[in-house]
Amino acid sequence: MLLSTGRDIRSWLNLIACICFSFLAVSVQAQEVADSSEATASSASSAMAEGYDALVMQLPAATYSDKSEIVLKLLKLQTPAARSVLTAFLEDSLYSRTADGKVFIGTEAEDGLKLVDAITLQAAGSEPVEGFEKIGTNNSLRKALRAAVAQFDLSSELAEKRAAAVTEMLRSLDEASAAALRAQLGRETDPKIKESISIGLALVDLDSSEAKTRLAAIETLQGSMNPDVYNRLKQLVTPDESGGYSELDVEVRAAALKLVTHMESMRSLYGAGETVFFGISLGSVLVLSAIGLAITFGVMGVINMAHGELMMLGAYTTYVIQLLMPDHIGISVLVAIPAAFMVSGLVGVLIERGLVRFLYGRPLETLLATFGVSLILQQIVRDVFTANNRPVQTPDWMSGSLQLNEAFALTYNRLYVVLFTALAFVALLLVLKRTTLGLNVRAVAQNRAMARAMGIRTAWVDAMTFGLGSGIAGVAGVALSQLTNVGPNLGQQYIVDSFMVVVFGGVGNLWGTLISGMSLGVVNKLLEPYAGAVLAKIFVLIFLILFIQRRPRGLFPQKGRAAEG
Repeated sequence: MLLSTGRDIRSWLNLIACICFSFLAVSVQAQEVADSSEATASSASSAMAEGYDALVMQLPAATYSDKSEIVLKLLKLQTPAARSVLTAFLEDSLYSRTADGKVFIGTEAEDGLKLVDAITLQAAGSEPVEGFEKIGTNNSLRKALRAAVAQFDLSSELAEKRAAAVTEMLRSLDEASAAALRAQLGRETDPKIKESISIGLALVDLDSSEAKTRLAAIETLQGSMNPDVYNRLKQLVTPDESGGYSELDVEVRAAALKLVTHMESMRSLYGAGETVFFGISLGSVLVLSAIGLAITFGVMGVINMAHGELMMLGAYTTYVIQLLMPDHIGISVLVAIPAAFMVSGLVGVLIERGLVRFLYGRPLETLLATFGVSLILQQIVRDVFTANNRPVQTPDWMSGSLQLNEAFALTYNRLYVVLFTALAFVALLLVLKRTTLGLNVRAVAQNRAMARAMGIRTAWVDAMTFGLGSGIAGVAGVALSQLTNVGPNLGQQYIVDSFMVVVFGGVGNLWGTLISGMSLGVVNKLLEPYAGAVLAKIFVLIFLILFIQRRPRGLFPQKGRAAEG
């Protein structure tokens, strides 16, 4: 019994020993595998580091073709250091030290070159530029560098950076770039970037030898208004010098022709839309420049030939405000609006009180006197600001364009001028309809003698009306400063057009001024592509002469006993 029990104990002990030995062997083997993996990873990392170091150190002595190969090898490493070196190489800021051939990223400073080690990306102080030689590039190498940096940027978290990378890669697309873009298409989340990649790859597929692939590419390009797409498809459907086609497949050529026809019709439609928009923006400028003239002409019967110079003063006020607020250009334009209104309005009141009020009832003498005032104002501006044009900076919020699609864009500065004209028109209507001054102005405009008999101070109304019209001319100058050059002759370009708008719309009628200004602006822009800018204005002038023969009072004639008389 005891022997049997002893054997059982020994058996159990042997079993436990075997199990422990097995666990020990497995642990040792696992540790060896882990050590081997770490050694392999460390070896790979070390090899990669050594490869990067060696590639960078080869750049100074390499030929341009060798440099292109080094760029491709650095791209395959996909390390942040490689991107920094490639970017510096592209920006011509990669240098080698002549003493030891070591490569640095250099930035020119007053005391020489501010250096960053190209291997470690650590700051390396500053040294005189004489001890360094810039690592040169040529056009083909810069092209390869731009494509390489763009491939690095495909993995950026910023959509703007990825979009710029896609655009750059599509400019010089090769097999490697196409493969990178196809991979990016599957993981891209931004719809605009995905569309850009799809269009770019479809353009590549148009060169495929398989008709099925080309048809699929044309299907992908449906709805696109990209100029590159249009030009490439146009090549497929345009016969060469021998009368043949570059694309032999009839089905592919028919699909391309259908898409080209659709794109041409849409481009024509969008082109007409842009022309109308430019006409509306020109009409807005005409309305702004004419609306003040319509008030003074309608109420006082004064032909103010200095009206253009009052617009010029508003433009120069904008310039002066920007000089006083150089760090706040975006706000300076908003500050210039009331400032220009006050400056031009005050000058207008001075003109009326000092000159015009003595010439009422003598329109020819008033015309000549105000023309003399315009010359005096021009000369004053030349003496103060010289005869050179003055730069008025456009704020950031007015720069650029609203890109509705690749064939239709609205420039922000013209769009804001249209909106500003609408606001100014509404504000002027409220002043004339809802204020005491507006009531007096309308009363004097309809019947001056009756208004004087009712106790209205017509002389005061004349001064305020002239000041109001002049102030609006100054505000128009603020808008013009964002569209054209600011110089002493600025107002001369718009004075004749302003009179045409007033006469066409009806003297003293704001709605007539609005409709006539917009109409003349759109008609001018519609005629310009066919007749040119000068002939277009001549045709408009001939039309106005014929129109005035039929309707001497314009579209919306002034009402009242004075008008009827």
